Amino acid sequence: MTAIDALATPAPDPATTSTSTTRRTPRGGRLWGASGAVAGLAGVVAVQSSMHVDAAYSEDARGAEAIADRLADQVPQLVALHVSSMVACVLLLVLAAGLRRRLQDQAPAGSLLPDVAAGGLLLTAVVALMGSAFTTETIFAIGDEEWPLTTEFAAVVAHWVGTVPWLWVGAGVTGVAVAVASLRHAAAPRWLGWVCAVLGGLTLVAGMSPLQYLAGMPGPVLVLLLGLGFALGDRRDRRDRRDRPHHG
Repeated sequence: MTAIDALATPAPDPATTSTSTTRRTPRGGRLWGASGAVAGLAGVVAVQSSMHVDAAYSEDARGAEAIADRLADQVPQLVALHVSSMVACVLLLVLAAGLRRRLQDQAPAGSLLPDVAAGGLLLTAVVALMGSAFTTETIFAIGDEEWPLTTEFAAVVAHWVGTVPWLWVGAGVTGVAVAVASLRHAAAPRWLGWVCAVLGGLTLVAGMSPLQYLAGMPGPVLVLLLGLGFALGDRRDRRDRRDRPHHG
């Protein structure tokens, strides 16, 4: 190559060459990870609150009228279910966005794992939203003499809040996707990958089985640990990089 040819050849673009040979440094997950941890904790509270709304499942639940009478005594549980479900719903969206961005930074180009992981959390956010769909109307209708709560609708609500908040199968999808991204592509801490493999697998299998409500037990715990893993793990990684001696 002559000197003229060398001058005419454009220099390689650093933005394209660096990403093709090395992975981008993962952006910190402290804030969105902490949001996920709170979402998981709120999910635990929501499931426990749902468990204590037992108007349709108690020994005294003999007919719609008996269910309505018992449901009228469980307004505090309904309030707790509503608040915790909505907190989980909103913060799951934050976790989904942050997780998708994090996996896109580390997973192979064009991988479906970031979208699948985020999609599972979006599905779970919808479940949290719909699990509290009837709570507001029920809470204000109980004891209202002008617009009383009908016994038939009360029976539906009692069954609804005792089932829908437990449908956390989407979190299982997220857990399995993060496990694959971690253990196969090193896109997340390896210990977190094993946690997601175990809890995500249990949640997914339970949610796909006729015993789908069992997904409400490990699902929120999985989201809680997932959020903590990225929030605390990324913080530790940044500290290690900062304390590492620089040469040259």
